[in-house]
Amino acid sequence: MSGWTIDEDGWCDGALRYDSPHHDARPDGAQIDLLVIHNISLPGGHFGGPHVSDLFTGRVDYNADPSFADLRGLQVSAHFFVRRDGALLQYVSTDQRAWHAGASMFEGRPQCNGYSIGIEMEGADDVPFQQRQYHVLAALTAALVARYGLSQVRGHEHIAPGRKTDPGPFFDWHFYQVCWLETLRGQPALALTSRGLGFPSMP
Repeated sequence: MSGWTIDEDGWCDGALRYDSPHHDARPDGAQIDLLVIHNISLPGGHFGGPHVSDLFTGRVDYNADPSFADLRGLQVSAHFFVRRDGALLQYVSTDQRAWHAGASMFEGRPQCNGYSIGIEMEGADDVPFQQRQYHVLAALTAALVARYGLSQVRGHEHIAPGRKTDPGPFFDWHFYQVCWLETLRGQPALALTSRGLGFPSMP
């Protein structure tokens, strides 16, 4: 997973591509500088199935689980999805606006979808994530920082407080940051040229 790149069209060479119709153009002049981390599982707390990809690509089988009735008419996507086995999937070009954040604000700027990249981690608020997921996330973060010069990373909970809780209390921000710094040590050119990446304050 080392040395991934984001190509000129906004696609990661380390990801499996599944095109989503749920995206549109970013606002004119938008500077992509924020990374947003989410968690997702469908049905809730169940991992490894096709349903997340089905949701993001508009192909949900609403009869597959009773809880899916709540998904009818929902048009959402993320740029990336990190499975628990470490597989990386991409649904939307990072040059485009994926529909992942909803009503949100960061540092006084509303509508975070316009200037952010969204990454879904396969998981739930009450389940620890897998170490391999953090390593994949760190490698992907490096590719995104190299391409866009991202300056901040936050959880969905930080940009939509009171409305969203993900990636949740079991997401280990400290370990993510450790993996990120290890990745930088393995890519000295990126470490020299990238701006510092700001993480949420940790207790």
